[in-house]
Amino acid sequence: MGYRRVGIVGAGITKFVRRAQETGKELAWEAAKMALDSAELTLDDIDCVTLGTAPDAFDGVHMKGEYLADGAGALRKPFMRNYVGGGTGVFSPIHGWFHVASGMADTCLVVAEEKMSSCHPHPQGAFLTIFDHTTEQPLRPNLIWIFALEMNRYMQRYGLSKRDIALVSVKNKKNAMDHPSAQIPQDITVEDVLNSETLAWPVNRLDISPASDGAAAVILASERVARRLTDKPVWIDGVGFSIDTAYWATRDLSYPTYVEQAARMAYEMAGIKEPAKEINVAEPYDPFDYKELHHMEGLMLAPKGEAARLTADGVTQRDGNLPICPSGGALGVGNPIAATGLMKIIEIFLQLRGEAGKRQVPGKPRTGLAQAWGDLMQMGTVVVMRI
Repeated sequence: MGYRRVGIVGAGITKFVRRAQETGKELAWEAAKMALDSAELTLDDIDCVTLGTAPDAFDGVHMKGEYLADGAGALRKPFMRNYVGGGTGVFSPIHGWFHVASGMADTCLVVAEEKMSSCHPHPQGAFLTIFDHTTEQPLRPNLIWIFALEMNRYMQRYGLSKRDIALVSVKNKKNAMDHPSAQIPQDITVEDVLNSETLAWPVNRLDISPASDGAAAVILASERVARRLTDKPVWIDGVGFSIDTAYWATRDLSYPTYVEQAARMAYEMAGIKEPAKEINVAEPYDPFDYKELHHMEGLMLAPKGEAARLTADGVTQRDGNLPICPSGGALGVGNPIAATGLMKIIEIFLQLRGEAGKRQVPGKPRTGLAQAWGDLMQMGTVVVMRI
């Protein structure tokens, strides 16, 4: 194969909250220490550290990778920060996978952190500065109204209603009621979503995940080390990533091609031919409720335009034929950008080990998937995991 097999042997995650009292360093260390303890390891057992965290402005510091390095456990260790916007949390273990699979390290501590409440007046303000200065910044764009354009295009392309899409928010917020890290678990109805404040039509407040503070961490190990550390390693059998043009106005927003390309890369590596049949549980990125549907289709877990029907039919429920976001996702657990994707990796890790507690899906799943998406709506990151 040309590379070593890599397994996840430990994981840790903080509670996701709106205004953490802890510094970013402290959040990172809390998650890292939990991961180390879960694998019965110390920092002396770690060969290298990779850190995922979104724009420096979100933590209100400059050179955030350097700022967080010691909190992430990287003192006097090989260390690298990675960042691809909302896709960071799933790209972080891909980053770590390369270090271990290549033979450069036997163990890698992967940490993802975000303290978005430090960004004033609001993280959306940071996004005003990242668009093209000539063609887009004069429009004063923010992510909510750009996603409103995408959601509207998706609805128009496939004849979907806001009611069809709101079912995702209802499902995920209810699933999050069983997650100990959840920021806004809620038992809500479709009517609650439709009657919540309109932010930029067709996006309502309950269609969106919250701004959050939090951190997550996993420990990766080579096969030889992983089998020595645990009798239940979860293997990373496929990784994929793809980036499309940053110009969101020049492509069809109804389908995430970049997610499909990333998924095909991961599926080929994992030997998956029919993802909708072979994936037992999945955690696609859901910062907005329509994005879960969008990403299910990009991941080829549902035909184009059909993800909403599968949701309405109960297929994506925790006890359905294809459980989607049994954790509660970003919509329910919270969305501290980089930590969100790693939360999803951890959820698949726990599901495949049968350790997800009340969130455990039935049927002893053996293959799972986590996916995230970011930058300017053009980055797809995918990890396929097996027990």
